[in-house]
Amino acid sequence: MNSLLGAGVIFLSGLLLARAFRWFKIPSITAYLILGIILGPVFLNVIPGKIISISGLISNFVLGIVAFSIGRTFHRENFRLFGRQVLWISILEAIGAWFMVTVILLIVFKSIAVAIVFGAIASATAPAATIMVIREYKARGPVTNTLLGVVAIDDAWCLIIFAISLAVSKAILFHQPGTQLMLINVFTKSIIEIIGAFFLGAILGLMLDFVGKILRTPEEVLTVSIGFIFVAAGISMHFNLSVLLTCMVLGLALTNIRNANEQFFESLQKVDTTLFLFFFVLAGANLEINQLENLSVMGVFYLIFRIIGKVGGAYIGGKISNASSQIQKYLGWGLVPQAGVALGCALVVKSELPEIGGLIFSTIVATTVIYEIFGPLCTKYALIKTGEIEEKA
Repeated sequence: MNSLLGAGVIFLSGLLLARAFRWFKIPSITAYLILGIILGPVFLNVIPGKIISISGLISNFVLGIVAFSIGRTFHRENFRLFGRQVLWISILEAIGAWFMVTVILLIVFKSIAVAIVFGAIASATAPAATIMVIREYKARGPVTNTLLGVVAIDDAWCLIIFAISLAVSKAILFHQPGTQLMLINVFTKSIIEIIGAFFLGAILGLMLDFVGKILRTPEEVLTVSIGFIFVAAGISMHFNLSVLLTCMVLGLALTNIRNANEQFFESLQKVDTTLFLFFFVLAGANLEINQLENLSVMGVFYLIFRIIGKVGGAYIGGKISNASSQIQKYLGWGLVPQAGVALGCALVVKSELPEIGGLIFSTIVATTVIYEIFGPLCTKYALIKTGEIEEKA
């Protein structure tokens, strides 16, 4: 099958399967992922290799759009209402997942190096899956707004936790001298990268605001929006900055500079659903379902205790920040999906710590398959329980 025919099959079969899944009240993203697994190399193998080879490009661009759209929720009026809650919940749900997974794996498997790296990866959440469910069911309300804010900056905490945990794990495995100095250097590097993403996003936001004043048609607005997201993602990758944070700050800057900048977000809504379909089908095609055979006791503990840490951490963060009881009880369930950032961290471990990297990578791949299929259902459950989407959806 050539690339054009393969793309056509992806779009048409994705739409058909998503509509079929609606009869069972299952989110479209789950349908897309399952379709990707079926059409991918593991089963039918009908998606051309050339399409699978550009998965990285598609992933970074679509995640950039997701982060850009999340930035819109950080309008100063929304942030006055939810800013403190977002900060506390995001920190504690990330730390909660890291702590629970680290402790249980340390108790069961007695390896500090393995436990802390698994815990660090557990802190990551997949923003694309969460926002896709919110979009599909048109969720609105305080829980939705807070959830969007939390998934937007979850990436930052994950990067910091992972960088420190990886450094500690290296020191343990290799018995490197100067561990304290190495930790300081790694932590400083992570902070610089995060600050750099904020500055880059803000600068590009000012530039896009200026360009927006001379645009005349919706087509021009859409073209420029896509162009700036490509630029933001490309520069971030070149300088090893967080693509998600850069694009999020780009959206945050735009929405707070002028109300007229809403045109950029509205223009992307015309095409993002189609891009999400393509992105998640490719994600499913890249997930090695046969890795589920490697889902050992360690993987089962990881699956369970990561969710406990996310839900428990979000509850404690909600308590501390005086969030509503609905946010305290249910927001953590919207943080179950896990994909890109976790897989990226696992690849780094596989490269830098070959002694334990293979075990960690295969486990994360296997659990990602499960999280990405059932995670959106957890997000939908949370938003139904809070009344921000209709139960009949």
